[in-house]
This record gives sequence, C-alpha cells and structure tokens, in this order.
Amino acid sequence: MPAIDATSLLRGAELRVTRPRVAVLAMVADNPHSDTDTIATAVRRNLGSVSTQAVYDVLRALTEAGLVRRIEPAGSPARFETRVGDHHHHLVCRACGAITDVSSAVGEAPCLDVQDSWGFDLDEAEVTFWGRCPACLARDE
Repeated sequence: MPAIDATSLLRGAELRVTRPRVAVLAMVADNPHSDTDTIATAVRRNLGSVSTQAVYDVLRALTEAGLVRRIEPAGSPARFETRVGDHHHHLVCRACGAITDVSSAVGEAPCLDVQDSWGFDLDEAEVTFWGRCPACLARDE
C-alpha cells in the first residue's frame, strides 16, 4: 500500500498542517487499528517530544474532519484507522486482540436493516465479529 500524502489530506480537510498532525495521520495510515498509546510512542520516536494530550487532540481533530475513524471494540481502548467512508466492519480475536477489516455485511449504509428504528434516522451500523484469529488457533493445535 503506498504511503499517504498527509499534507494534502490535511489541507483538503481544511486543517492546518502541523508536524504532529502529519506524523499522527501517517502513523495511523501505516498501522491501522492502533491505540492512542501506540500512536503517541511512534510519533515521539519520529518527532521527539510530543505530549499525550497533543496526540489526543490531533486524533480528535482528524476524526472530526473525517480523515480517521475511531473504533471501540468492547474491552479494548479506542483504536484508529484511515479507512473511512466505506462502512466496513471488524473481526476481533478474543485471545490476542488482533483486529482485521471485513467488508460490509449487507448493502449500503447503514449496512443492516432493522425491524423497528424507534423513530431514529439511521445512518450507520457498526458490526464487530468476535472469534479467534488463525495465529491463536494454530497455537492451540
């Protein structure tokens, strides 16, 4: 997968281009499903001193701008990815916590039909499939 042009993406989203924003966006693109601590550690390795709060602020700005998607599997800290806008879902390993993207379960957004929407205007469905990944299954054989 080719490296993203973080500067162009930030400008296209009308966000100011800063070194922390470029570093965070590039890190998330290269390491989908990373949590904030992992992102902060990688950004510090790249830029030097960057506060954890600055990384949280950048992730919030990128999420609000639609450049990053925040996912929150049960029992796990929030994770971030740059695959946005295609309404895909996730497979999560119960043993090691690995997360894998999976294409939409059914059709266009919100991807699932419900019997009764209770008056809500539904625009998205978030589906998480749980199981055990091939590596964890192989360890048990």
